[in-house]
Amino acid sequence: MATATKKASKIRLQPLGERIVVQREERESTTAGGIVLPDSAQEKPARGTVVAIGTGKQLDDGTRAPSQLTAGDRVLFSSYAGETVEIDDVEYLLMREDDVLAVIG
Repeated sequence: MATATKKASKIRLQPLGERIVVQREERESTTAGGIVLPDSAQEKPARGTVVAIGTGKQLDDGTRAPSQLTAGDRVLFSSYAGETVEIDDVEYLLMREDDVLAVIG
């Protein structure tokens, strides 16, 4: 089980259950034609890297199903998935594993 940490930070973010922590990829600030886009005109990318995973989804019989993801996986997710959390000026998304659409291989 991985946890989201930053070297200089003492804050530790450990997701519970079927939740995961994802760090979004950086946005492109210029277009292919060289036009610089302001932050307000940019769409947030729906891709990122899994930083930490929870213990897995609890099944009806009380056992836990292991996560299909591992820390370090690059994933695609819904644009409106998860809750944004900022720790030491780094933005993370806390979302359910079900919000992940695909793993980028």
